[in-house]
Amino acid sequence: MAKEPRPIDDLTIWDDAKAMLKKARAEGIETVHERLDRQTPHCKMCELGTSCRNCTMGPCRITAKNPLGVCGADADVVVARNFGRFVTGGAAGHSDHGRDLIEVLEAIVEGKTNDYKIVEEGKLIAIAGEVGIETDDRAIIDIAHDVMECFFADFGSRKKEVSFLSRVPQKRKDLWAKLGMTPRGVDREIAEMMHRTHMGCDNDAPNTLIHAARTSLADGWGGSMIGTELSDVIFGVPTPKMSTANLGVIKEDQVNILVHGHNPVVSEMILAAAREPELLARAKELGATGINVAGLCCTGNELLMRQGIPMAGNHLMTELAIITGAVEAIVVDYQCIMPSLVQISGCYHTKFIDTANKARFTGGIHVDFQPNTAMVQAREIVSIAVEGYAQRDAGRVDIPCEPIDIMTGFSNEAVIEALGGSLDPLVQAIASGDIRGAVGIVGCNNPKIQQDSMNVKLAEELIKKDILVLVTGCVTTAAGKAGLLVPDAIEKAGPGLKKVCGSLGIPPVLHYGSCVDNARILQLCAALANALDVDISDLPVGASSPEWYSEKAAAIGLYAVASGIYTHLGHPPNILGSETVTNLAVSGLEDLVGATFFIEGDMVKAAEMFDTRIKTKRKALGLPE
Repeated sequence: MAKEPRPIDDLTIWDDAKAMLKKARAEGIETVHERLDRQTPHCKMCELGTSCRNCTMGPCRITAKNPLGVCGADADVVVARNFGRFVTGGAAGHSDHGRDLIEVLEAIVEGKTNDYKIVEEGKLIAIAGEVGIETDDRAIIDIAHDVMECFFADFGSRKKEVSFLSRVPQKRKDLWAKLGMTPRGVDREIAEMMHRTHMGCDNDAPNTLIHAARTSLADGWGGSMIGTELSDVIFGVPTPKMSTANLGVIKEDQVNILVHGHNPVVSEMILAAAREPELLARAKELGATGINVAGLCCTGNELLMRQGIPMAGNHLMTELAIITGAVEAIVVDYQCIMPSLVQISGCYHTKFIDTANKARFTGGIHVDFQPNTAMVQAREIVSIAVEGYAQRDAGRVDIPCEPIDIMTGFSNEAVIEALGGSLDPLVQAIASGDIRGAVGIVGCNNPKIQQDSMNVKLAEELIKKDILVLVTGCVTTAAGKAGLLVPDAIEKAGPGLKKVCGSLGIPPVLHYGSCVDNARILQLCAALANALDVDISDLPVGASSPEWYSEKAAAIGLYAVASGIYTHLGHPPNILGSETVTNLAVSGLEDLVGATFFIEGDMVKAAEMFDTRIKTKRKALGLPE
């Protein structure tokens, strides 16, 4: 017997989402929520992490009656192997994003593209200095060449450590060296994890998890940080600006193009093409008043940070945006793109266009996007969308709300500029207790959780306690729709945070970019630790991913903990089948790296746990609690 669908009010806290879910059910369109219901109950062995299919002697299921797999691996080994590979998948995703940016820089250096340029020469020079490249009296293109070679080498096997460890406090670097956790090269750590988890290799769970941490650090301080920094160099350092969010950013009288994925290399060109007079003129010939580019997920975050384009939604809004019936094209690159978008696009006039060979979608229109032909291909894609406007069925269009205002663009450089050119005012605000600490809330939506209920509640509870919140990725849209990304949100903050943010004219919740831009938060923590001559683990800071789902989120969480940042998850990874692995994650890492995970589904309790942690760290620094 088919399950009754869950009540729509249980699925999301947002009115725009509820309206589109109601429309989807009326039109017989299946969404992620129906597919989840059909998949539950889930396999208990998979949930516990105690199933293994790493070789064909299995697959094996570890139980109390059968405590060993065919090879003799017990639950601890199987769970550690599975979690190690899970983290490695996430590290590979975000780091490969970084590699793509190096390849664009390579095309610039070699003169193979005129569509991309070095926009931020000053930042490129600063980065070069940090990683030991000579910059005096040198042409910018020569400096760029050496930066490119340096970062390509960070993916290899010849270095003893990735380049951006120059930013890490020496105490933390010494600890990593002692633990055998120093990240040497992105691809090296990923390949070694796959080797370690092959049958007959690493059969000591703690040892496997140490390398999982090393792999995640290669992502956080390597691949992801490279991706963020080179995006700034090529597309510009984000600065504060106003924009809008929710499904109301989709315009009934315009050609609507949604960009989705993670890579600004594609979306920046789509935006540029959408502003060209010839394509705008063609849109008007077909009856549209213009071309509207709006964002989904992290590609949207990238354009929001730099260009101020509006955000249509986060992960669980991607299907619903198409269901408005007003989207001419959804243009994707990679990561967090549900294959269902192809099928749902087919229910309307919407064209689904994929642009990466590493992320092809059966049934989509494929454009092999390359740096040397980027603008030509972007014009082709925008033209497809424009021509699609004539095919729109006006009777099926339903845009459920008006957009709301948000403030965006808080890079580290923008924060330092707002503080007058140094971090000293922030240090002073923390020392005085006006800002008692900071927590980064990052990551995803998960259809197992009422959409954004945890993301919003935790942010609200933390700012009440004078704890500054930094958000990235899908939490951005949640915080924005909740009214937390505007200066007036200081009315929801504690008195100290209200005073500081009010004096600067900024929100108590700062948008810090896409999920790859969690590297900005790492860099900020390291800069604060260096300014105070302490380790990152000594700071009154934390991290959280309340509604996470992806391998990337696991890698992010682990590199945060391994860097010394107390980290919250709203639900556990698939590790509960091993007491050894679970205990290491939620307590044992504290002794090793000075931080740990904690799991809590109640956001009031999670905020209290952060508050207790921050009190402890402030007291240890000799600061008022």
